[in-house]
Amino acid sequence: MNLFDYMRENTMEKESPLASRMRPETLDEVVGQKHIIGKDKLLYRAIQADQLGSVIFYGPPGTGKTTLAKVIAHTTKAQFRQINATIAGKKDMEDVVKEAKDNRGMYGRKTILFVDEIHRFNKGQQDFLLPYVEDGTLILIGATTENPYFEVNGALLSRSKIFELKPLEKEDIKELIRRAVYDVEKGMGSYRAEITGEAADFLAEAAGGDARSALNAVELGILTTDRGADGKVRIDLETAQECIQKRAVRYDKNGDNHYDTISAFIKSMRGSDPDAAVYYLARMLYAGEDIKFIARRIIICAAEDVGMADPQALSVAVNASLAVERVGMPEARIILAEAVIYVATAPKSNASYLAVDRAMAYVKDHPAFPVPAHLQDRHYSGAAKLGRGLDYRYAHDYPHHYVKQQYLPDGMEGTVFYEPGENGYEKKAADWMEFLKKEEKE
Repeated sequence: MNLFDYMRENTMEKESPLASRMRPETLDEVVGQKHIIGKDKLLYRAIQADQLGSVIFYGPPGTGKTTLAKVIAHTTKAQFRQINATIAGKKDMEDVVKEAKDNRGMYGRKTILFVDEIHRFNKGQQDFLLPYVEDGTLILIGATTENPYFEVNGALLSRSKIFELKPLEKEDIKELIRRAVYDVEKGMGSYRAEITGEAADFLAEAAGGDARSALNAVELGILTTDRGADGKVRIDLETAQECIQKRAVRYDKNGDNHYDTISAFIKSMRGSDPDAAVYYLARMLYAGEDIKFIARRIIICAAEDVGMADPQALSVAVNASLAVERVGMPEARIILAEAVIYVATAPKSNASYLAVDRAMAYVKDHPAFPVPAHLQDRHYSGAAKLGRGLDYRYAHDYPHHYVKQQYLPDGMEGTVFYEPGENGYEKKAADWMEFLKKEEKE
């Protein structure tokens, strides 16, 4: 490294955003994610022993994926290289591979390659890395906000351990906020700033598990707030609200209020109160709840609580879920509201939910009875000789497209799992099934 490179890196380190400067250098400095980097966990031990294999870190923004990669860089004796999948080309990867081969051949030194946003690599780029990961030339660390099972090459996945990072807990973010305000070396301590407990609570909640969002707000607040008569910068609740551009709403995504709100939301839809359901929807949206999470809850309510009373409710909910992913906020609020109101005002039945649970319990407690011979597959050579599918009666050949025959296995005749309700479409379905039973007797 020449003098100019050194000066440039030094300047970038001093002038980089607070969230970047606050990144820890050791595992003991990392806040949160104890489910994967607690001292008794595999990842912690592997990093400390410098015996890390290929891994993929998966989780929402601001949860520490890049932070963990940087900690590994400071801990390992291996050569550490980093590329970003949004801008890296094949030549960048070829250069890394060449360097890795040289290090391995001449010095017996491993090379760790950190690929940020690995889901942005196309199949060809991922395939290029595969043989070098497989033969140990590279140890891969991938970071992605997308589900790796959908976005990363299956062959790469099979050679990597996947660690899912969760949104940080409120107390974790408050700890980072305190460090940011008072730490003189990495944080803003030299500015003689103070933050009220109320402001720290609000920022920790409003950040929604995203440490970067909270730290950016702290930095903005300290840099733009006038000093008081005593020369100190004070960050109060009003300042915090301005910096994160959100009014204080009691909604901790990982605490009781989160679960209370989503519980009230679901129970309001189930209880056919569209006004209450839309109110709780608005509270969640205002607090920054993930719209995909909300959409999933609507789908579940449509299936579990509306069910066969209005089968269209599930279609409305699923289509709303697809639509909000394509449209995003703020327009997604309208789509969600339409789905919420539809589900809330639809007739209700949990008969489908009860039916499958009864059937699951039965399957758990009983042996797997053979499928009746006449229902077995006969579309292959030799099936007829084995008696497969013989004497099956094709329903469409009979009046009302129905014919009585045994469908449940021997020993289960007469077992009932589905007991239809009397609301909406389900009443029609129940009447139809009753009609068919009468037809059997005649």
